[in-house]
Amino acid sequence: MKVVTLFENRTISKDYKNKHGLSLYIETTNHKILFDTGTDDTFARNASKLGVNLEDIDIAVISHGHYDHGGGLETFLKINNTAKVYIGKGAFDYHLVKIFGLIKYSIGLNKKLENNNRLVFVDDTVRIDDELTIFGDVKGNKLKPKGNNRLLKKYGDKSINKDDFDHEINLLVNENDMYSLFCGCAHNGIINIIDKAKIITGGNIKTVIGGFHLMGMDVKKINTMEYLNELSTCLESAKVGKYYTCHCTGEDAYSYLNQKMDNLSEIKTGMIIEV
Repeated sequence: MKVVTLFENRTISKDYKNKHGLSLYIETTNHKILFDTGTDDTFARNASKLGVNLEDIDIAVISHGHYDHGGGLETFLKINNTAKVYIGKGAFDYHLVKIFGLIKYSIGLNKKLENNNRLVFVDDTVRIDDELTIFGDVKGNKLKPKGNNRLLKKYGDKSINKDDFDHEINLLVNENDMYSLFCGCAHNGIINIIDKAKIITGGNIKTVIGGFHLMGMDVKKINTMEYLNELSTCLESAKVGKYYTCHCTGEDAYSYLNQKMDNLSEIKTGMIIEV
């Protein structure tokens, strides 16, 4: 399986534009998949330079309802006329971020796309075929990212409270009964997501690729070090072969975890890996 990073916070070359966000192209035996779109049309311009034809995509996945993962959806729907787009139920709800503890800033998706007939809304587990499974409804409270505290959602009663991330979904790719797990930001906690993936697959997780939402953590603080130490221990005990992280993990947290773990690497815009 080939994974091409179309859009990420950093880049391997000035040839590829980078911004805060994520978009991956995944090529398997049977499918050509777009996982997230980044903030705008940048992923499409990078795709062209990287030899990825977005018209050939047969399945797209939007991991959750934030613009840095689905802001390029309109661009994709214009370029590609056929692919179904799997997206979490509630992804088009009103999502906000709290800045400086006071200001609330919208970070949601373009509402005018919500009724597009190519969207497939997911709220639990959808088995597409023998190769692909998409799942949400992740339970558990192990090591949920502390950065979630700034992320809000408007609920049906019009109240604005912490986002429950019911709209977050993840992708499993099966190759010879060994699975690769793709997540956008792991807002529900990467350990909780892996735990559910193991239930679905029987425990055969070969690779995990995605953001862990640790950006902004002060790795010099005792409580942060304790959190990251526990996270690294849990990741290692999960018996995943290889982790590739990116985007919202943050460089400081990545560097700290990388010192603790032998099977953790990072990906950047323009990078191509075989998993």
